[in-house]
Amino acid sequence: MPNIASVLKEEIMRLARKELRSETESLKKASALYRSEIATLKRRASALEKQLAHLGKKVVGKGEGHEAVAPESRVRFSAKGLNSRRQKLGLSAGDMGALLGVSAQTIYNWEAGTTRPRGPQVEAIAALRAMGKRQILAKLQEKQAK
Repeated sequence: MPNIASVLKEEIMRLARKELRSETESLKKASALYRSEIATLKRRASALEKQLAHLGKKVVGKGEGHEAVAPESRVRFSAKGLNSRRQKLGLSAGDMGALLGVSAQTIYNWEAGTTRPRGPQVEAIAALRAMGKRQILAKLQEKQAK
């Protein structure tokens, strides 16, 4: 026959487990709810980031064409960009200088990065960036004819 102490101890343990189960059940439900809300928010944030990146690409794509048109916008100068543009057009430094109203040595200094063009020259470079090869060659022939 079991003694009263062991029976009492088992009954106390049973009641304690029952109480703990009821307490932890509500915590489990709340935890599951929070996890699902977090997952939903992560998906939503990811979708918004993708949408932002997509819209940013559209704005950048449209912004390149409008840089030369809108003089109030800031145009960035890149020595490498000037050099590669000149090479693509097949122009010498003298020809590029004639188009921009500067000397060939100035063009070399800009491309080497030793000096930087001033505001009006940067705007002229941006205008050349917006033109095609035929337009630039026609403009060069027009300048040389004068």
